[in-house]
Amino acid sequence: MNTSKQRPVRVAIIGLGWWGQKMVSILKSCGTELEIVCAVEPNPAAGDFCANNGLTLAASYDAALARADVDAVILATPHSLHPEQIDRGAAARKHIFCEKPLALTKADAERAVRLCREAGLVLGMGHERRFEPPIVDILQKASGGHLGRILQIEANFSHDKFMTLNKSNWRLDPQEAPVAGMTATGIHLTDLSVKLLGAAYDVRVSCETLASDFRQGDTFSAHVRFKGGGTAYVSATLVTPFVSRFAVFGTKGWIDVRDKAHVEAPAGWIITRASVGSLIEISEVGPAEPVRENLVAFARAVRDGRPYEISGEDLVNNIALLEAIIRSAASGEVVAVG
Repeated sequence: MNTSKQRPVRVAIIGLGWWGQKMVSILKSCGTELEIVCAVEPNPAAGDFCANNGLTLAASYDAALARADVDAVILATPHSLHPEQIDRGAAARKHIFCEKPLALTKADAERAVRLCREAGLVLGMGHERRFEPPIVDILQKASGGHLGRILQIEANFSHDKFMTLNKSNWRLDPQEAPVAGMTATGIHLTDLSVKLLGAAYDVRVSCETLASDFRQGDTFSAHVRFKGGGTAYVSATLVTPFVSRFAVFGTKGWIDVRDKAHVEAPAGWIITRASVGSLIEISEVGPAEPVRENLVAFARAVRDGRPYEISGEDLVNNIALLEAIIRSAASGEVVAVG
């Protein structure tokens, strides 16, 4: 499908829950890069939201896919729906931006990547952490060798936003969102880990219910070993005040990034770092909007043919690790990845 370089990429947003509504507000700030053509949401209350935001509410996903003025779809839907929705989107030759996780199994992730690649479609992914300025700096320094051999990653991404959710919400369904905060927040940390260290080798997970009645647990940690060497310790809870930390340790230096606030309303970052022979330095980075930067990168890949930051290989490696984390959480044993 050819998309004119003279106009915005026209999108249908599928799903208007908490994060779908956040995406609408971000899309409105994307200027000439993206334009919302319509939305799809089965909840009758979506009519008021669409009216208040000047959105056309399409009758169904199929109706949105049938529109000639839709270049791409943005999936802000429950996790288990992603594989089938990607299948249908690719068949309709629409570019796809999918909120995380891409899938719950490696096989489904491989299929999604393959279908989009074979159809010449861009597959974007809601891993906005890749677009946070201090994380961009870490990835650039790592790829440039400035951190030396990456040895270890330590990361935590926790919040208590789900404590007030209705118990019927899909985000509290262990079939939709298994292993405590893994699919809500931990998936971002494993994405960065496989970007830095490659495919995982095995994982051991602890998942407990300690301070809630969440059926999927509220506190988890995962110890991951990677095929090329190195380890990652990833943890998350669904019952503590917000905290987000991502730290990378290499032979030439280390960097620790801490968010001041949830990405829903970014407030900047605190960076602590050291290099061989230097003192520890502490600095701050001001607010940015990584969700918007991710969407703009997707639009430019669609419209201008620019490479998209997150590769199909990274997507598959991350979901292979997720699948192993789900199995290890159930058994408490070390589980091979893939």
